[in-house]
Amino acid sequence: MSFASFSCAFPEKQTSGDKFLSTLLQWLGFIFLSPCPQRAMLTFVDVVLLLFLSVFSATKLWKRFTSDGGSHIDLNKPLIRNNRSIFSTTIQFKLTLSVTVVLTILYTVACVFAFRSSSKGPWKQVDEVCWLVQAITHAVLAVLIIHEKRFEAVTHPLSVRVYWIVNFFVILFFTVSAVIRLVSVDVDETKGFKVDDVVSFVSLPLSLFLFFMAVKGSTGVVLWTEETEPLVDEGKSEVTGFASASLFSKAFWIWINPLLRKGYKSALKIDEIPTLSPEHRTERMSSIFESKWPKPNERSKHPVRITLLRCFWKELAFIAFLGFIRLSVMFVGPLLIQSFVDFTSGKRSSPYEGYYLVLILLVAKFVEILSTHHFNFNAQKLGTLIRCTLVPSLYRKGLMLSFTARQDHGVGTIVNYMAVDTQQLSDMMLQLHSVWMMPLQVSIGLLLLYNSLGASVVTAFLGLLGVFVFAVIGTRMNNTFQYNVMKNRDSRMKAVNEMLNYMRVIKFQAWEEHFNQRIMGFREKEYGWLSKLMFSICGNIVVMWSTPLLVSTLTFGTAVLLGVKLDAATVFTTTSVFKILQEPIRTFPQSMISLSQAMISLERLDRFMLSRELSNDSVEREEGCGAQTAVEIIDGTFSWDDDNTQQDLKNINLEIKKGELTAIVGTVGSGKSSLLASILGEMRKISGKVRVCGSVAYVAQTSWIQNGTIEENILFGLPMDRQRYNEAIRVCCLEKDLEMMDYGDQTEIGERGINLSGGQKQRIQLARAVYQDCDIYLLDDVFSAVDAHTGSEIFKECVRGALKGKTTVLVTHQVDFLHNVDLILVTRDGMIVESGKYNDILDSGMDFKALVTAHETSMELVEQGVVIPGENLSKPMKAPEAASNYEGTDGESNSVDPLESSKKSSKLIKEEERETGKVSLHVYKLYCTEAFGWWGITIVLVLSLLWQASMMASDYWLAYETSEERAEVFNPSLFLSIYAIITAISVILVVIRSYFFTLLGLKTAQLFFTQILRSILHAPMSFFDTTPSGRILSRASTDQTNVDVLLPLFTGIVIAMYITVLSTLIITCQNAWPTVLLIIPLVWLNIWYRGYYLASSRELTRLDSITKAPVIHHFSESIAGVMTIRAFRKQKKFCEENLKRVNANLRMDFHNYSCNVWLGVRLELLGSFVFCVSALFMIILPSSIIKPENVGLSLSYGLSLNSVLFFAVYLSCFIENKMVSVERIKQFTNIPSEPEWKIKDHLPPSIWPGQGNVDIKDLKVRYRPNTPLVLKGISLSISGGEKVGVVGRTGSGKSTLIQVFFRLVEPSGGKIVIDSIDISLLGLHDLRSRFGIIPQEPVLFEGTVRSNIDPIGQYTDDQIWKSLERCRLKEVVAAKPEKLDSLVVDNGENWSVGQRQLLCLGRVMLKRSRLLFMDEATASVDSQTDGVIQKIIREDFAACTIISIAHRIPTVMDCDRVLVVDAGRAKEFDKPSNLLQRQSLFGALVQEYANRSNGI
Repeated sequence: MSFASFSCAFPEKQTSGDKFLSTLLQWLGFIFLSPCPQRAMLTFVDVVLLLFLSVFSATKLWKRFTSDGGSHIDLNKPLIRNNRSIFSTTIQFKLTLSVTVVLTILYTVACVFAFRSSSKGPWKQVDEVCWLVQAITHAVLAVLIIHEKRFEAVTHPLSVRVYWIVNFFVILFFTVSAVIRLVSVDVDETKGFKVDDVVSFVSLPLSLFLFFMAVKGSTGVVLWTEETEPLVDEGKSEVTGFASASLFSKAFWIWINPLLRKGYKSALKIDEIPTLSPEHRTERMSSIFESKWPKPNERSKHPVRITLLRCFWKELAFIAFLGFIRLSVMFVGPLLIQSFVDFTSGKRSSPYEGYYLVLILLVAKFVEILSTHHFNFNAQKLGTLIRCTLVPSLYRKGLMLSFTARQDHGVGTIVNYMAVDTQQLSDMMLQLHSVWMMPLQVSIGLLLLYNSLGASVVTAFLGLLGVFVFAVIGTRMNNTFQYNVMKNRDSRMKAVNEMLNYMRVIKFQAWEEHFNQRIMGFREKEYGWLSKLMFSICGNIVVMWSTPLLVSTLTFGTAVLLGVKLDAATVFTTTSVFKILQEPIRTFPQSMISLSQAMISLERLDRFMLSRELSNDSVEREEGCGAQTAVEIIDGTFSWDDDNTQQDLKNINLEIKKGELTAIVGTVGSGKSSLLASILGEMRKISGKVRVCGSVAYVAQTSWIQNGTIEENILFGLPMDRQRYNEAIRVCCLEKDLEMMDYGDQTEIGERGINLSGGQKQRIQLARAVYQDCDIYLLDDVFSAVDAHTGSEIFKECVRGALKGKTTVLVTHQVDFLHNVDLILVTRDGMIVESGKYNDILDSGMDFKALVTAHETSMELVEQGVVIPGENLSKPMKAPEAASNYEGTDGESNSVDPLESSKKSSKLIKEEERETGKVSLHVYKLYCTEAFGWWGITIVLVLSLLWQASMMASDYWLAYETSEERAEVFNPSLFLSIYAIITAISVILVVIRSYFFTLLGLKTAQLFFTQILRSILHAPMSFFDTTPSGRILSRASTDQTNVDVLLPLFTGIVIAMYITVLSTLIITCQNAWPTVLLIIPLVWLNIWYRGYYLASSRELTRLDSITKAPVIHHFSESIAGVMTIRAFRKQKKFCEENLKRVNANLRMDFHNYSCNVWLGVRLELLGSFVFCVSALFMIILPSSIIKPENVGLSLSYGLSLNSVLFFAVYLSCFIENKMVSVERIKQFTNIPSEPEWKIKDHLPPSIWPGQGNVDIKDLKVRYRPNTPLVLKGISLSISGGEKVGVVGRTGSGKSTLIQVFFRLVEPSGGKIVIDSIDISLLGLHDLRSRFGIIPQEPVLFEGTVRSNIDPIGQYTDDQIWKSLERCRLKEVVAAKPEKLDSLVVDNGENWSVGQRQLLCLGRVMLKRSRLLFMDEATASVDSQTDGVIQKIIREDFAACTIISIAHRIPTVMDCDRVLVVDAGRAKEFDKPSNLLQRQSLFGALVQEYANRSNGI
């Protein structure tokens, strides 16, 4: 019996062999494709729905009549009820209702025709009942849809959605059997059934629409005034669904549906993303890693590799097992091509063989898809677990590094280990198994080819071997290129990091162009290697894509020579095997690249993890011991260097009693800070013994402040004790500062304390130490950044007050405090040369006497000043203003005035901007047209289309030549020559296309980098004060890498993939044309799934970027402050914070790739289903319609449909997610710029400023619009050559004044005129380059002494040596073997702070500006050196105008005039002697300074 028959008779019994299967298949065909059973099936589905709805309604009515008095009428509740009031209906609702009504009318008409029909066909009654039940069912559904509107239901009931889906497939069977009957049955036989066929054709598109509505689920009823329910507890994220998911849920990733649904409705927020499963969390993984770390006796050279294997061998084995299953089913498709071709050409063992083949194909595809995606998912999950284990371990190691190890690696490189190397290891997990899978896959492929082509497989083998050799050589080259790219990227990132850290100094000195050239120099080197790498990868891709055509040309040539008969089955089995082999051979080089990158990363991590740590036993620590000695060093010799024998401290013997106050003094570079470091255990102990009794607090000379609130910085992880906290703030003179800040101690401190002055940072550090309540306090020069009054206040209230009874070791240059200390240690050249009480060593020691003499000389000026108004001495000076104004002052430089903060929020650091929703087409346009405009992308598209056309042409030629009709006239030479010509054209096209697109990508990447660098260098200072450097660095590293490598690589592949999908669909539909009916839903579902998935995936990618920055930031911040963290023993707390941040970041990553596999499984299953249905059509359609060679052609293309379709959609999503990088870079290329650097029309004369006359006229400044004025109308004149000292309390506007001179802040009113030129008319560089400035914090850049003192390289060596001689550094530099090329490490950490200050002075001396600004330039040097510097400045800058912000009164006493700034106004401006003769703010300050030694 034919399935195309219209007969309703039961299948006949089989008498031939193979009874059971034949009967089964005949029955299946009878049920699905014969009209009568179809009608029975349709009726059954309708009846089930009607029964369900009847039972449901009956239950509702029964509840209504049995409820108490009908108070709760459940009947009025809809199937899905929402408690809302206002609603509207969309076109979707109206269309659904209209379609249901049309179907009701259609089936009613069919029913009428069936009843009126005079036909006495079999099962006529079934036909009548069928259409009647259909009409009733759709009428009921129409009523139900109206009910949905009435009760405001937003989703259709599940029963209705299931019915619509099932109904669509039944109608599809109706239509298919109608098509087959039309094609294969005589017209007379179908005479009475034309109406039914018409109904089938009309109802198919309508039921297809209802099918879509069922999948979508929403009714089209839109509700306003929505009561939003909290999706998760505020601030608390639920645990991921994966943790509690069933096996079935994990198999198909059903557990992630709630998150995707949430993401589809609205943009996902950080707290909506679930946390990782407990077994995957960082805490557990890092402790496992620690426990598996090789023991010391194992002496492992590759500990990271070994530990990872010990931790994850089970996961690796499971992934390998999944890979093996995938390989086993991968070649089923090509094996079946021969059978399909034979079946359609009439060679069949049984009439049902075709159905077996389709069933086997379907099962094989199902297993292949599941195993492939579970392989990918588990590999990526393993990658996440590796990052979970490595990042915390690297962080812990970073906190344990010795000083030399920290210098060797550098902060930037250590951060790279964490950000880049762990990521590469994680990414490599997907590629790792290719190492064994690819050879196995190729072996199986060659075995199949041997089966088809016999001995000519040798050519195929040699061809593939050639490709493989090329891949290995290419990978080696890529490895070299990649290594160099990474090395140069490290250098570039280091330079960018340094530039961001010291941007203020760069702007003051007008060095932006120098830094631009420096960074672009590193970038050019990186770009050179990047171009080599990308063109090399491009070459690999060209070879891989050309492989199937080239190798098949050679193989077919050999086969023809050897006389192998080429028929459709053989040819297309061969091409489909080559297509399958193309994938492993194409990805193998990429896998090898990933593997080699991972090996390099593992070596880098091994080197880091084996770096020298600080020895814990260099200091004997005893908690709560009863001994009298608190700190003791016996015969101590210490070195900063781990390997060198250089002794930085030698013959150290000291004993500090409990409760004593000890001061360490000495000239610059004499080893004072090193002595504290040796007590902390930060230096390598060469010999001797160090014993510390009790807990230690440490205040570093260079302030280390965290990005957080002031309160968080002071508490430093301890719980709040309000009384102790307030006391700490009081004794550190922070009360006034906090009052001035709008948010007090809740004010957020910018990165590296950027919005605090030097003194505020120092005092917050001190308050942190005081609050910790330790036994021993090590204070490194805490008075350098505060003014005289505050210094004496802190000494009195804090050092002698709050810390009384504590053991305190104080490094200081303030000689006047030394009367009041119990023990003084004097250092010189790394030795303690004198020790004892003040008076004892004053008489006996030369070094100490020299320091004291220098101090007394500077004090004489002050004494004279105080003595001038004799009458004032008899009665104490009363300056009520002064008393209040100076309590808690520093007079230090505020980089961002606290008054300016906005009232709305205490957050200085703005939340990172993130675009939400779709990446706009504008971003794609920017990327595609940046390099060559629209022409570039048009050429790429045209070349891609031509290339795909050439590929199709080769396959069509194969099909044509191997057809049965051509078998008689087959001409081998013609066949091969045309095939070879097509192959050659294809190869040429792919070469041009690939290289052109790579060039386009590289040029775009370089343009983007140039733009972002230019934009950042032109940004105003306020941008850097409110933007953490981590945010800029992530754009310069991760985002730039995406634009450099990933976008050029994958965008080209995506374009090719989509064109391949198009060609596959064209060929499949051409040969199995009923497939067209399935293509429309397939395309629609792909688009819908892509949108549904992308809504969440896009946000997860953005959140991943946003949560990565805090990990990087915390990492670099911790490495910078490692001495403070270790001193306070806070490593555990910081490690916990690191774990928290890593967990927050990795949950984004985990859910992101879970979304990827969720999409992959669904799309590939859909694609495979369509392919199997089209294969079914090829079997059902008669051979007169479809030719065997076309079956082979279609199958060879269709076998890859599911994977190509998925990869096209997935990679397009991947590209969209990576396009976020373009979006993020573009955000920072449009930063509002500061004014022009050079203005051609307003160039100052070459000798300007010649005189140095300064006129300030009614100067008003506010930091941002709508904020209060910081300077409130200052007017004054300074004559050329005058020395002016500026004093005033914190926030009074002193630093703002200097910033306005340099136009870091633009005035909002008034003007500054220097030598008759209004500075606001000049270009910024013309202005800044003519001024000299010595900033408060001495900044040195990584490089040499020469590059630091003369970055632009405009002076001769002689001039540099003279400058070094003037600033007392010539001897130090000359003593070093490299002289001017002596190394300066990052931040100048291999020079003491005093030496750094002198180097900065040397810079200014070279510049010889007529106008010099000094911001407490000598805060970090001793009185002796200070005296020398002041003398140098007096002599060298005699003719210059000097404006100096000063904390030390002697510095100001030496000035011609003093300016006292208070609350943004110039309160006093006169000679120091004049101000001291009358009651003045300045007089009060001098009096305090003179009296402070006595009062302490």
